[in-house]
Amino acid sequence: MEPSEFIEPEWLFPFEGMNVGDSFFIPTLRAADMSYVLDCRAKAAKIRVKTYGTVMNGLLGVRVWRIR
Repeated sequence: MEPSEFIEPEWLFPFEGMNVGDSFFIPTLRAADMSYVLDCRAKAAKIRVKTYGTVMNGLLGVRVWRIR
């Protein structure tokens, strides 16, 4: 299966319960697209996050930190 054929599930981001410095990992085949979505949703929640594409336990994904 090509990454372009993969349909992402609907994600619920835990921004409201996060303190500055907290992080979470989202497995995805489209790290750049997920980073964009995370940045947009964080802006809507009036917080700032930093995202990095990474591999965790053999899974490609995005790590998200709350920075403000």
